[in-house]
Amino acid sequence: MNRTERNRLVTDNLPLVGYLVSEVWAKARHLSRDDLASAGALALVTSADAFNPDLGVPFGAFARRRIIGAFADEMRSNDWATRTARRRIKETRAVQETLAAALGRAASVDEIAAALGVDRETAAAGLADSERTVIALDDTTAEYIPASTVLPGESLLSAERLAYLRAAVLALPPKMREIIEQVYFDDRPVKDIAADLGITHSAVSQQRAEAIRLLRDGLGTHYADDEADYVPESRVAPARRSAYLARLADHAMLGIVQERMPAVATDIPLTQPISLPVPSRTAAIAAAKYAAAAGSFGDHGVYPARESFSLNG
Repeated sequence: MNRTERNRLVTDNLPLVGYLVSEVWAKARHLSRDDLASAGALALVTSADAFNPDLGVPFGAFARRRIIGAFADEMRSNDWATRTARRRIKETRAVQETLAAALGRAASVDEIAAALGVDRETAAAGLADSERTVIALDDTTAEYIPASTVLPGESLLSAERLAYLRAAVLALPPKMREIIEQVYFDDRPVKDIAADLGITHSAVSQQRAEAIRLLRDGLGTHYADDEADYVPESRVAPARRSAYLARLADHAMLGIVQERMPAVATDIPLTQPISLPVPSRTAAIAAAKYAAAAGSFGDHGVYPARESFSLNG
């Protein structure tokens, strides 16, 4: 048989593979239709290669037997039980059904063990194996598996948190900011930082701990989810804390303006908060909303409200 005739046989009998796949999958839903179709299509090709029309056997009947055999090999390769376990399960079920018909009730484990001529543990293991079922993992857990795709809302929240954290670090006192940047951003050991700054190891650790508390104060005050009054954690003087919170507000506000005015603010370092003109009414409204929110902290004695923008411009 030449290649053209073989390809014609394969093409004409592809619906046979689909029919047999549907027939098998209807009895065993835990199997993968794609895997069965792949095994059946490969068996169809090998059947066309091995087919001899001189034998008088129709190709459909010849290929059907081979395709079903390929399905059996596919299921056997994915089966959790060995052939010995399958044989024990089959014998146990047959004895169980025979005893139930003869006794008119469900047979006990001891009765099944006696009929099989094995001990009670072996009979119990055979019964346990016969009750096992296989279910498709995708059908039961697909909707519960967390997706790795970041949603737009989560991406915006993450960017906003990073912007506030960046502003909080930049607003720290110079020595604290340098220690935080070298420890967490440059991954330098505390010993080397202490040598560069000319202070002791414990002094660096104390400065770092106080900087972390200040960062928590800043984020808890400006970026808290609830509206309850935040209790400061830092141990610095209230005046220094209020000055830090004010610098943080300036840095955060400058970040909003830079986001909406990239052409004007790209060359301005974040370490120098300044007041910028607002030609866009949209940017002015957004900044005014932030200023109003920040001004609410003035009622608690943290720092007075600031009016840096005018809606009349």
